[in-house]
Amino acid sequence: MRADWVAAAMSGAIVSGDRGQTFTGVSIDTRTLHAGELYVGIRGERFDGAEFADAAIVAGAAGLVLPRGRGQALAEPAKGVRPLFVVIEVDDTTVALQALGHAVRVESGAKVVAITGSAGKTTTKEITAEFLGTRYRVIRNRGNLNNHIGLPLSLIELRRRPEIAVVELGMNHAGEISTLVRIAEPDVRVWLNVGEAHLGFFASLDAIADAKAEIFESATRATVLVANADDERVTARMGRFAGRTVTFGIERDADVRATGVVDRGIDGTRARVRTARGDVEIATPLVGRANLANLLAAAAVAVELDVPLAAIAERAAELTPAAHRGEVVRLARGVTVVDDSYNANPTATRRALEVLGRGGPRRRVAVLGEMLELGDHAVALHEDVGRAVARARVDLLIAVGGAAAAAMADAAVAAGMPRARVVHVATSDDAAGVAATLITDGDLVLVKGSRGVNTDRVVARLKAELA
Repeated sequence: MRADWVAAAMSGAIVSGDRGQTFTGVSIDTRTLHAGELYVGIRGERFDGAEFADAAIVAGAAGLVLPRGRGQALAEPAKGVRPLFVVIEVDDTTVALQALGHAVRVESGAKVVAITGSAGKTTTKEITAEFLGTRYRVIRNRGNLNNHIGLPLSLIELRRRPEIAVVELGMNHAGEISTLVRIAEPDVRVWLNVGEAHLGFFASLDAIADAKAEIFESATRATVLVANADDERVTARMGRFAGRTVTFGIERDADVRATGVVDRGIDGTRARVRTARGDVEIATPLVGRANLANLLAAAAVAVELDVPLAAIAERAAELTPAAHRGEVVRLARGVTVVDDSYNANPTATRRALEVLGRGGPRRRVAVLGEMLELGDHAVALHEDVGRAVARARVDLLIAVGGAAAAAMADAAVAAGMPRARVVHVATSDDAAGVAATLITDGDLVLVKGSRGVNTDRVVARLKAELA
């Protein structure tokens, strides 16, 4: 990444420094910036990255990308000495970062697999990368760097010239997937599902589906869509796609379909998977049918890219969940925690409760945090989850949060749970204290909630108490 190439990609102007300067990477955060990297001073809702230009220089940045007119002072020679760093000025630093990510993506020649959906994006990304990694050099975006800033940062890693990049595309408003597709130009596009996540920002589930369907944009006849045959909102929109579609599913006929499914509770799932290349027996330690659907989506991508079925089955048996995304933690006194505390929405929570309900004869405990960004639908959706708690034959419910969490607790009681076995608390710290007191030997505990509720604190407390 030479300075002159970077400036051209960004439609920027070099106002200082050596046009032949190369950059070892790109950073938007002076706290983690490494010497030799290019610092892009993006503007956020609560900060202006250009104000940290001096800190970037102190940290050893080899170049700065700043709004027009903001780099001139830095470009002035100090006591006649020309600065050792490059200054590039652009109209909009966020747009410039996106343009650079797109330029690297095009220059790299790599294939890009992009995954969207209301639930399971990160897990599917990880499984897909594992399957493809049996045959190709693969990179994936770190964690959930899946928005208009995280995605271009991930694509810039394509300068290492892998053969395939697997990325996820996140959104909570219409138009965002469209922007991400324009940046990534995916060769393979995966649409997992449509759920209530971020429903507070949309008029309906169909509006969410239409926003997710932006993943179809700019597709050519050579572009592949991997789509969930079990999701009616996905299948209703597949006809709009300009390329070729490959389906996956469990309940309905699909190109990649699981049959003879055996749910083994917290020990995972086993199934026979039918594909265009033949059938294969797959067993995975990932828990629940939702994760089986994620695995099928990843298998569909892998089969499409000529990964042998035997390699898929072998790697499936070795999969482990990402941190706080369905981790099975075995503690002292026979207590087992399903740590799904990273995030939550109603669809994913109901699926997690189904796993809990298949936990065998042991006592079942659910610590469920309030699910955020549901808007006017929050109370009704929490009540629905409360009824799902009762259906799963949960023995103890600890509901965490405000009025919506209280509604979930009340609905569980109305659906048949004894009031004495339902506890509502305001915070996850309160929930951690209650859980540490009420959990008994041999309990199976599900912990799940939206990130802002911090239900991971409950898991941390249980680990400390039952180490």
